[in-house]
Amino acid sequence: MLELGVTFSYAQLLIDDEIAAMVKRVVQGITVNDETLAVDIIKQVGAGKDFLGVRHTRDFMAKEQSKPKLIDRRMRGAWTNRGAKSMAERANEKAIEILENHKPTPLPDNVLKTFKEIIQRAEEE
Repeated sequence: MLELGVTFSYAQLLIDDEIAAMVKRVVQGITVNDETLAVDIIKQVGAGKDFLGVRHTRDFMAKEQSKPKLIDRRMRGAWTNRGAKSMAERANEKAIEILENHKPTPLPDNVLKTFKEIIQRAEEE
């Protein structure tokens, strides 16, 4: 929200959502156990070697890392080759896509009925 809610940016809402998801992931912390420590894999690969080629590392990176949709983590050359769009540009494009294509699931009838009852009671007060 900007200007006390008079102005609203859907793109900024998507950026804020991505930041909140990343913060939530950080707050969850890091799981430390035998599987995540992977001492056996460290012994197998060896100190100072490439762990990114090991399936275990890739699996945990895919599962444990945040998965931003708007932040582009590629190297500058790859980012430039893909159009060099800013996060704001990607957020605006995503907002437009959502507004044009999203079809929300209708609320169940009992929920709609409850909402109508709440609104009716509020109007009577």
